[in-house]
Amino acid sequence: MNAPAVKTQALVSARDLAKTFDVSPPWLNRVLERKPRLLLHAVDGVSFDIQKGKTLALVGESGCGKSTVARLLVGLYEPTRGSFHFDGQGVHATLKTPQGKPLRQRIQMIFQDPYASLNPRWTVEDIIGEPLKEHGLITDRDALRARVGELLQSVGLSAKDMVKYPHQFSGGQRQRISIARALGTEPEFLVCDEPTSALDVSVQAQVLNIMKDLQQARGLTYLFISHNLAVVRHVADQVGVMYLGRLVELADKHALFAAPRHPYTRMLLDAIPKMHATGQARTPVSGEVPNPLSPPSGCAFHPRCPHANARCVTEIPNMVNFPTVRVACHAVEERRI
Repeated sequence: MNAPAVKTQALVSARDLAKTFDVSPPWLNRVLERKPRLLLHAVDGVSFDIQKGKTLALVGESGCGKSTVARLLVGLYEPTRGSFHFDGQGVHATLKTPQGKPLRQRIQMIFQDPYASLNPRWTVEDIIGEPLKEHGLITDRDALRARVGELLQSVGLSAKDMVKYPHQFSGGQRQRISIARALGTEPEFLVCDEPTSALDVSVQAQVLNIMKDLQQARGLTYLFISHNLAVVRHVADQVGVMYLGRLVELADKHALFAAPRHPYTRMLLDAIPKMHATGQARTPVSGEVPNPLSPPSGCAFHPRCPHANARCVTEIPNMVNFPTVRVACHAVEERRI
């Protein structure tokens, strides 16, 4: 009787994840100027599941909390509230125990900027070999060099490149080195924080194709952070749309692109240029993201939403389950749109 439950259990499960940063001025300044503490709710109650071998993409405008979610999942930040489970283990509790090191081998991260995430003073061999030595996976120098060469070849580079330094590579090649480093511990879950946003479009396609091939060959599970919906359409199985720290829509990729439900998702998709829509007027994403230090009351999107009413101004919408999508929107819930 328990077999079906095991099959459907998500490899990655986040529940009500929240992260609040204290960005207040120093205590003396607050006392003299009589100002209260300032709290930034970067992530506020995010929940999702990712099945093994699948890709969940989180999209949204800059400052909506995508990268904070990424750092919460790999343990770089401690959550203010909520939990994150990987393969049934509570990640943040486990990382504080001796079992934390084996867990870190199974969860790795690819950072956004390949120019900043690689140590310029280290050779490629040192960069890719560091996690292998840190986790005690390989101690013999010759075996380490052979493994680094294999990892370089797996991302389309040559084993001869290991003696070079990061400055001798292009942006796309540096990101391939970052991917090779992340693959060193043979992880099962990769958190990819906008891994192609700093690259040219043609190079983006090459890196994305490498990531897709690696996923199929190794059964990897991805959380893919991006603001580029065209990239998301290429790599994702599910898409979560974030706005000001909250998930506003979570759906299968095909359902979301074919029939977006949340007004914010519709605005993002309407703003994408379409090859076969020449001459048609495009709907720009109107307004700006509010100041996260003083977010609007009720639904954070209501100042920009054409469907907002009095309830939207006062009441924060909860995620509502529909057959193919989860949406946090009063207008959708009340079937006004």
